[in-house]
Amino acid sequence: MAEAGNVPASASANTSEGAPAGPTWASDLAYPDWLKPYMPALHAGFNSVNRYVSVPALKAGLGRYMSNPFTGYLMILRTRGRKSGEMRDAPLGYTIVGNHVYCVAGFGRQTHWLRNILEDPQVEVVLPSRAFSGIAEEVTDIEERRLVLPPLLRSMGVIAGMTGFGNPWRDSPEEIARKCEGMPMVRVEATGIAAGPEDPGGRYWVVPLAAGALLGLWLLGRRGKKRR
Repeated sequence: MAEAGNVPASASANTSEGAPAGPTWASDLAYPDWLKPYMPALHAGFNSVNRYVSVPALKAGLGRYMSNPFTGYLMILRTRGRKSGEMRDAPLGYTIVGNHVYCVAGFGRQTHWLRNILEDPQVEVVLPSRAFSGIAEEVTDIEERRLVLPPLLRSMGVIAGMTGFGNPWRDSPEEIARKCEGMPMVRVEATGIAAGPEDPGGRYWVVPLAAGALLGLWLLGRRGKKRR
């Protein structure tokens, strides 16, 4: 899932984009009963992790090191704020089926990035290996949801099973679709090229620079110890 609200693309503060300060959790989301009382705290926790960890790391090109079948695969979905007009970053689990990238709004229809898309469908997507601009559209076709939900949940790693949306390795597509009713799905179709973390203007350059600096300090430290 790995999403809650939006993070401004040019800063690390969160924004409500005019939404109520205290979100109410949709009753049609199939979270386990034991988890529902903790949803506000979970939402706030995701916001903090997104702001200080996920978005900066993905912008720095660390998505390739963070993504794996166990913890899940993450991308940045960049939408335009419906009130501010500024670009907003949301780290999301995703999958690629055919020529499209798919994701879901794990906190229901009040999810800020989903509401932004309904106002302006032009988005940017930053994957671990590429980036592009595209048009986002909510998926309402039942058969398409059944086709995409199993690989999408598998791409989210262990968190998919923990949140009660079925076992994508065992349950049928129909069972998974039933458990995910009320969870909006979005399809993104690429329309152009966008700058990724390793392209000019990206932030991946910080990674080899920091790694080189640390290696240099380590070598200097070893050399100093030998002299003593």
